[in-house]
Amino acid sequence: MSTAATSWTNPIALFGAYGVELEYMIVDAQTLDVRPVADDLFAMMNDGDQSVGEAEPDGPDGPVSWSNELVLHVLELKTQKPAASLDGLAGQFQRHVGLANEKLATIGCRLLPTGAHPWMNPLTDTKLWPHEYTEVYRAYDAIFNCQGHGWSNLQSTHLNLPFGNDEEFGRLHAALRLVLPLVPAIAASSPILEGRWTPVADQRLEFYRNNSKRVPLMAAKVVPEPVYTREGYERDILGKLYDQLAPLDPGGVLRHEFANARGAMARFDRGAIELRLLDIQECPAADIAVVRLVSELVRAHVEERWMPYEQQKQVSTDALHDVLLDTIRTAERTRIRERGLLDAHGVSGSLVWAGDLWKRLAEQVMPAGHEDTAVMNKLLNAGTLSARIGKAIKRYPTRAELRAVYAELAECLSSGALFRA
Repeated sequence: MSTAATSWTNPIALFGAYGVELEYMIVDAQTLDVRPVADDLFAMMNDGDQSVGEAEPDGPDGPVSWSNELVLHVLELKTQKPAASLDGLAGQFQRHVGLANEKLATIGCRLLPTGAHPWMNPLTDTKLWPHEYTEVYRAYDAIFNCQGHGWSNLQSTHLNLPFGNDEEFGRLHAALRLVLPLVPAIAASSPILEGRWTPVADQRLEFYRNNSKRVPLMAAKVVPEPVYTREGYERDILGKLYDQLAPLDPGGVLRHEFANARGAMARFDRGAIELRLLDIQECPAADIAVVRLVSELVRAHVEERWMPYEQQKQVSTDALHDVLLDTIRTAERTRIRERGLLDAHGVSGSLVWAGDLWKRLAEQVMPAGHEDTAVMNKLLNAGTLSARIGKAIKRYPTRAELRAVYAELAECLSSGALFRA
């Protein structure tokens, strides 16, 4: 939940740029326990100043910058400016992973991937960012109590896609609504919580969708309502959210677009919609491959490849939400029966496995011969990271067994390798 915005100074047309944010846990290099030292890391990058939760290792015009998050054990790497292409981003992010690990090694720490720390106790291990922008963080904590997995233990990949006008916003929003329910089926990476394997493939999203129940309209049904203009969005989504939030936030600290926690949230201040349902993967190469597949599928919907825009707008939020709940639980092993969603993706059968649907879609939308396509094919054949982690452990793992698997994942992040794919 970074408060620093990617820089969007002028309207950018659909698919004219990409904003990508990658969140990683900071852990002890030996034990892999969470270490709340993000401010120490920023002090290393900012002439000893702990309080500044941003760093520009390559200078103000560099491709990647760093920022803090709600909690002290998370580092976010992000495109400093909207990137004209996804090409080369994996390598740029990987270089910054190496730089961060190099700095963290001096204090006995390193970065760890996956959507949730496998044995963090949020009641005792949560340390909120205590420096700049604390008014916002304190407001969240006062209302929701951020000592919970849904606030302090959920690392994700955020994808920002731009729109240049109201028509483009509507088409992009319609396309993202159709893609959201399928996202956990390629991106789930959080099957372990508090040292226990669970049958829920995407524990991060299971907690995320429930973390703001005190203000139900904050996340609503995660799949956003069928609203396709800025005026309608500000009236029917943001306006109603602000009204519901007001009694708990009388100073209006959270009266901002970032309070919207739907899985695809409009950021009119950026001229973009931010997709928030992707669990972080084992290394930037995997993340960017997933981001490219999602982006290309969204593009196919915008281009009305399988269903006209007017029909896309009519697909039921409730139906999409039901599919999302299934993919959160069973990821690629989900049996998709929802007719509207199948029609939207050009599937004539009455039932399809989510993993098979993604393979079919990847064949249709991914660029032939591209490096990301090769990586994505490996991931689709091997299964989600959640499934691969599940295969690597026993159903009742010991701490030592978990530490061995997650040490391997940390090495994958450090070296840029795929995990058992």
